[in-house]
Amino acid sequence: MTLLFTNAGNKVGFLPREVAESIPFSTDKVQEILAPFAIDPESANAEVVKDTINDCENPPRAREVKYCATSLESLVDQNVARLGTNIRVLSTPEGKKQEYTVLAGAKKIGDDRVIVCHKEIDDTEVYTVPLMGADGTKLKAVTICHKDTSGWDPDYIAFQILKIKPGPPFCHFLYSDALV
Repeated sequence: MTLLFTNAGNKVGFLPREVAESIPFSTDKVQEILAPFAIDPESANAEVVKDTINDCENPPRAREVKYCATSLESLVDQNVARLGTNIRVLSTPEGKKQEYTVLAGAKKIGDDRVIVCHKEIDDTEVYTVPLMGADGTKLKAVTICHKDTSGWDPDYIAFQILKIKPGPPFCHFLYSDALV
């Protein structure tokens, strides 16, 4: 299959905790959030901020524990609180767009407790899947398998792409800037 392993376009890093805690984080305070970053309230970036905050304020999906980290420290604190101190952080290395072949040796990582993109979802497994590019490049793609999607929104984009309804399991590769 032809794949492009790149980042999702998130060029922004985490704010230090003391800075993050000084900025309100709610949909009714969007203007106060945009101002320190000089984000035009009518811009596409402002829409991303609004959508992110709105997503954080929405209730979690079935069997999901939702936590929106505002700093690297808060992300680490939450992960240690949920998973303990024996933690591995994984990501997919960047790779150019080309044909990739899945090689033997997919490996399940850890137990069924994972935190992905600030989401901890029951019945989720993490794998590394070895791939070989047409140019001979090898990489291990981090892959997430959602074993039970029965409580998910039927309009979720993955169901539309796969032409399935909630319920059956599905797996997907992660962007290079996604952390597991």
